[in-house]
Amino acid sequence: MSLQLFYHPLSSYSMKALIALYENGTPFEYRMLSPDHASNCQQFAQIWPIQKFPILLDGERMVVEASIVIEHLALYYPGPVKLLPADPKGALEVRMMDRFFDNHIATPQQKLVADVLRPEGARDPHGVAEARRKLDSAYAWLDKIMASRTWAAGEEFSMADCGAAPFLLYAHWSHPIPEKHEHVMAYLRRLRERPSFVRCWAEAKPYRHMFPLGVPTGEE
Repeated sequence: MSLQLFYHPLSSYSMKALIALYENGTPFEYRMLSPDHASNCQQFAQIWPIQKFPILLDGERMVVEASIVIEHLALYYPGPVKLLPADPKGALEVRMMDRFFDNHIATPQQKLVADVLRPEGARDPHGVAEARRKLDSAYAWLDKIMASRTWAAGEEFSMADCGAAPFLLYAHWSHPIPEKHEHVMAYLRRLRERPSFVRCWAEAKPYRHMFPLGVPTGEE
């Protein structure tokens, strides 16, 4: 098998790529990045000095960024679940929603996590408040969108949902989605019931205690 995924089970972006692989049962080799897998970490640092994961190796070709990994899989390893529709207009909507979850859910959520990892005197309360405001705005906008959709870009599960599953869940852990946004909460429930994400979430279970903001009751 030529496909190798360098990843960590707790990483939301790793889950995004894993969901795509699991949706179509695409065979690949797991290359976990952790102190217990030093050779994987060493190779990863050598081939990708930026050291942001996941990355996919397809033979000698390296594919970086989770969205591009999914696009690569759709192009070279298509399966029964079309994560990018053939229709260009439909594909554009998927890509737009994919960018929404990356930029307006994952990015502010990661700001909240990054801040608690800073030394006490280097915290950024203004940046944290701004990140929370951005999440509130994103939740409100998404609630209107999901009032008339089953999945992020319509009625079919897509690349946008691959990212939405871990991003929304971690965002909810970090800055809870208000109950009034019932459509977002219903969407998150559907994502959590999707077998590909259920598998990812189970694989992340041994590492959940590492979540810097703490694990909500019942999620251990």
